[in-house]
Amino acid sequence: MTPRAADRARYDRATAHLDAPVAIVDLEAFDANAEDLVRRAGGKPIRVASKSVRCRALLERVLAKDGFAGIMSFTLAESLWLARSGFEDVLLAYPSADRAGFAELAHDPKLAAAVTVMVDDAAQLRLIDDARDGGREEIRVCLELDTSWQVLGGRVRVGARRSPLRSPAQVADMARAVARRPGFRLVGVMAYEGHVAGVGDAVAGRPVRSRAIRLMQAAARKELAVRRAEVVRAVRTVAPDLEFVNGGGTGSVQHTAAEPAVTEIAAGSGLYVPRLFDNYTSFTGRPAALFAQPVVRRPGVGVVTVLGGGYPASGAAGADRLPVPYLPEGLRYDPQEGPGEVQTPLLGAPADDLLIGDKVWFRHAKAGELCERFDVLRLVEGDTVTATEPTYRGEGYTFL
Repeated sequence: MTPRAADRARYDRATAHLDAPVAIVDLEAFDANAEDLVRRAGGKPIRVASKSVRCRALLERVLAKDGFAGIMSFTLAESLWLARSGFEDVLLAYPSADRAGFAELAHDPKLAAAVTVMVDDAAQLRLIDDARDGGREEIRVCLELDTSWQVLGGRVRVGARRSPLRSPAQVADMARAVARRPGFRLVGVMAYEGHVAGVGDAVAGRPVRSRAIRLMQAAARKELAVRRAEVVRAVRTVAPDLEFVNGGGTGSVQHTAAEPAVTEIAAGSGLYVPRLFDNYTSFTGRPAALFAQPVVRRPGVGVVTVLGGGYPASGAAGADRLPVPYLPEGLRYDPQEGPGEVQTPLLGAPADDLLIGDKVWFRHAKAGELCERFDVLRLVEGDTVTATEPTYRGEGYTFL
C-alpha cells in the first residue's frame, strides 16, 4: 500500500460515520508542517496568516507552539473579532476603508493595543481620523513596502501591485507623515514578496519555465534584501523604536529569515499545504487539509460522478486554481466539464472500484479559502476524528 493509499484508508475510517461533503485537517500533518516552518525560520518568530487558516481553534493550536507569535489578519472586522476573542497581537495586512471598524478601534483601549493597521498613503490616515467619531485611542500603524522586482527602468515588473511605497525615501516620507499626525504611532514595516513566496519554481513538465522562475527569484531576493535593509534604516531614523519588520511567506521562509533587517516571518498556507505548494524546490510539506465529495453516479466504465466540488481559488483564472482529485490516486476531471457547481464527473481506472456513497478526497488549490465552503473542520488523529471545530463561516463570519 502506498503512503497515499494508507492516508485514504485512514481518512475513510475516520469519517465513516459522516456523510460527505466533509472537510478534514490531519493534525499530524498540520503539526509536522508547523515544525518545518519553525525550522526554516531559523529562530525568528512566525506570524500566522489567518486567511490561510480561518479556524480559531487551529490558530490557537499553532500559536501555542514555540516559534509562532502573533496573527496577520486580512480585514479590520476580522482583526477586531480576533482581538475581542483574546488574541493580543493582530497585524492587519491590508489597508481598510471600514469606518465603523476604525471608530470601534479608536474607542476601545484593549482593541487599540492589540491591533495594528496597514497604511501606505496619507489619505488612509485621514480616513481613519474622519472615522474616529470622538475616539481618542492611539492607532498602531504599519507601513507596507512594494517588493516587486523591476528591471529596464520599471518597464518589466514581476510581483503583486500592492503598496505605492518603493524607495527608502518614499517610505521615510510616509513614516514622517505618521509621526506628524497626532493619534497614530508607527510600530512596523511589512514587505510581502509574493513573487518569491507564492510562486512555485518547479512547474511539472515545464523545465525551461521553472529555471526562468528560479533565476528571477534569485535576482529578486538579492535586490529586495538590499532595498529592504535600506528602507528599515531610513524608517528607524524617524521611528527608532520600531517594533517589527515583517517579511516572507511560506515559500520563502528560510531566505527572508536570513535577512538581518527582518525581525519576523509571515506564513500560514504552509500549515495546510494546498496543491499550489506542490511546485517548490525549497521545501516539501504534507497535505493537511482535504475535503471529500460523495460518489452519486456511475455513468459508465471508467467514470464516476461526485456531488459538487466546483470550489475555485482566487487569482488569475486557470487550471491551477482548481481543486484536484487526490484520493484515490489516478482520477482526473473530464476536460469538457471540469469541477461543477452541483456535480463533477471524474475519469480514470480507479472509478471502477468506487461505489455509490464512497468518498473521493480533494485538495484545494489554496489554503484557507476551503473554509469558506464548510461550517466545520473535522480534526483527524490517526484514523479517528478527535474534534470538530467551526470555521469562520461556522461561527457566522464571512469577512470577505
